[in-house]
Amino acid sequence: MAVKDFKPTQNHLTPRFSLSMRWGWIVLLGLFTGLSMAGVGGDQDWLPDRYNVVWDSPSRDCRGSMPLGNGDISLNVWAETNGDLVFYIGKSDSWGDNGRLLKVGRVRIHFDPPLWAPGIPFRQTLRLRDATVVIQAGAPPHRSEVQIWVDANHPCIELTAHGSQPFSMTAQIDLWRTNRTVLPSIEVSDVNLDRSRPNHQLAPTIVEPDQILTNLTDAIGWVHHNIKSVGPALTAKQQDLDGFLGAPLVPDPLLYRTFGTLITAEHGQRLAPDRLLSPTNTTHHFTLYVLTRHPASIAEWLEAIRWVQKEVESIPFAQRRQAHAAWWKAFWQRSWIHVFEAKNDASRTTSSEASISGGKHKPKDTETDAFVVSRGYALQRFITACAGRGRYPIKFNGSLFTVAWPGKPGDADYRRWGPGYWWQNTRLPYISLCASGDFEMMNPLFRMYGVDLMPLFCYRTRRYFGHEGAYIPECIYFWGAVFTDTYGWPPAAQRKDKLQKSRWHKWEWVSGPELLWMMLDRYEYTEDESFLENILLPAARQILTFFAKHYPIGPDGKLLFHPAQSLETWWECTNPMPEIAGLYAVTERLLALPPRLTTPEDRRFWKQLRDRLPPIPTRVVNGVRMLAPAEKFASKHNIENPELYAVFPFRLFGIGRPHIEWAIAALHHRPDRGHFGWRQDEIFMAYLGLAEEACAGLVQRARRYNPDSRFPAFWGPNYDWVPDQDHGSVLMKALQAMILQSDGRRIFLLPAWPREWNVRFRLHAPYRTVIEGEVQNGHILSLHVSPPERVRDIYVGPDLKPYKQIRRTAGQPH
Repeated sequence: MAVKDFKPTQNHLTPRFSLSMRWGWIVLLGLFTGLSMAGVGGDQDWLPDRYNVVWDSPSRDCRGSMPLGNGDISLNVWAETNGDLVFYIGKSDSWGDNGRLLKVGRVRIHFDPPLWAPGIPFRQTLRLRDATVVIQAGAPPHRSEVQIWVDANHPCIELTAHGSQPFSMTAQIDLWRTNRTVLPSIEVSDVNLDRSRPNHQLAPTIVEPDQILTNLTDAIGWVHHNIKSVGPALTAKQQDLDGFLGAPLVPDPLLYRTFGTLITAEHGQRLAPDRLLSPTNTTHHFTLYVLTRHPASIAEWLEAIRWVQKEVESIPFAQRRQAHAAWWKAFWQRSWIHVFEAKNDASRTTSSEASISGGKHKPKDTETDAFVVSRGYALQRFITACAGRGRYPIKFNGSLFTVAWPGKPGDADYRRWGPGYWWQNTRLPYISLCASGDFEMMNPLFRMYGVDLMPLFCYRTRRYFGHEGAYIPECIYFWGAVFTDTYGWPPAAQRKDKLQKSRWHKWEWVSGPELLWMMLDRYEYTEDESFLENILLPAARQILTFFAKHYPIGPDGKLLFHPAQSLETWWECTNPMPEIAGLYAVTERLLALPPRLTTPEDRRFWKQLRDRLPPIPTRVVNGVRMLAPAEKFASKHNIENPELYAVFPFRLFGIGRPHIEWAIAALHHRPDRGHFGWRQDEIFMAYLGLAEEACAGLVQRARRYNPDSRFPAFWGPNYDWVPDQDHGSVLMKALQAMILQSDGRRIFLLPAWPREWNVRFRLHAPYRTVIEGEVQNGHILSLHVSPPERVRDIYVGPDLKPYKQIRRTAGQPH
């Protein structure tokens, strides 16, 4: 087959490529104990207790906080040396009037007398199994205990305390947005950024104050009420979108958005508008209700939150606590990965906890590479769950867990790069969620990009190019407009070229194919036909129509992608790898859908588009054929490796696919590399079956968290901010891919697993399949596959030995 004629196969069952025998150890997997139809490691494998984070002293400041959340409402919780408990509250839809995602606020809890002080035994635990921070102070029989958690099923925070001796508790509203202030720094995606001006600002960015509610008698509370909107109307006029955003039924997404907190306490006494006392007793109970309403007046918000309070109070506290624990138990039970060193396997020990002393994490001798990787996986999955069920996608640059950093610009609302969404960064917290079975956490991403903003994407395409379809810009605000400074301040109405002026993303349009690829994963894993019909296929029609109509036909009869770029890295390109690989991959999977679920018109269109795509770009370097960033590429500006997008996310090259050697050569020739932040080297390595390289990179990543943060999974800042969600998300996906991959109906077990690690795991695979197994010293000790008939689709190791064949060789029944 001539290289210029190479196109990725449409057949999922293409002959396997034979890999090097340096993975020959995998043949030892023939020593099986059989296919177990019961749980692998007993009923306790789901427990995350070994990754509980335990501190034996209070923290100096917010850099020593622990994360909590219910998917929409977040907490950063820390105990101070003065005996106070402090926490920030975040929310997924608390957008301020400048389009910045703000903290809801901060609360300080004071104990009288103090429960902890120098010389008093102290233990603070993030108990993962039920998402609760537990603080124990003193020694029995005089030990006191404080618990705080965010209700998994209701918009409220619960704080309880118990002691052997009576004490009082006071909740104080501890705000910092108390006056109108000018934002002290301006970031890349801030609305008022204008680099053409001497001070880089169109106008000062004014932050409005929060308002403490003064008319309450049985509670205290505060709100942030957007009295103005800076961004949506401005960007609509700037970018020639006011014909869409000005429609009567489309409200301004910022104006009159109101969010805040109401604090109540059993037997509470209001001391002042900002202080609520729980009188002296041995037990105390505070409830904090957190709500966003848009649009709403403060009075309307207060009426709504009182209704929420009434609804929550109608359910007995013990019943809500039980339901909360049940949600988290189900979360941990549906998926896990526990890695152990093969030479010193403590795989049946679940009580080891990450004990952290002082202000920073101090690694223990028992923290092996395997443990640190396992802990990083579990804690990142927990952080994602704490922020992943809200109205909007997870912010890659801090999620909901930003805090104030001494010596850094701004306050707890600050995040490097500002309020905008970069698709390449935003997608990374979502790439592992199918394998972990956390499908509902993908909804905010698909809702914003695939449903809410799709009409605007279509309108912009018609307005700018005069044809149908939808392109998705790399950089947008949550209401869909491109960043103001990226777009350029001269209004679109004055331009012949209505695209953004910034070359960083001017023609970077892989967002659409990647969105469809992730939706196809969601469908294949769940077989949710409603999702396919109502979300995936409508989005596919618009996105693929854009590519079919936007580019001309070249001399070879194929679409000619020019002008184009290859991610942010190569600016002068023809036929870039990411978009072309994405379109091949997406059309391949769409055509593999059951015909009954698609239309003849759709299938004809998909096949026609696929037939008109140019070949996958390759090049020859020192006599070696390898994948290329584009057919033609020049003008390098960033440090991505776009040629490897054909490996991941689009998986056209890899284990079980032709010409894997082209991809391996491209990986080893890549000019930019690293194991931190958004870099995806370990994922590429795992999908190419390079076990030892993936393992080494994964260990580097797992051990690289923020040195000034006490919590061992607050990564960053790396390229972005703290906690860096891309860093931990790549860790999760790489570890999953080392254990389990799939291609069509085929399941690849241990395709890139290092011999020095043992593992117990439960992961999800396409077609509603769940695989639970244990590997020890290179042997599969047990395996549980549901449904059982999927066993015939399992292939083991990077050379893809059929699982059933190995079992027969070992004399096991099949």
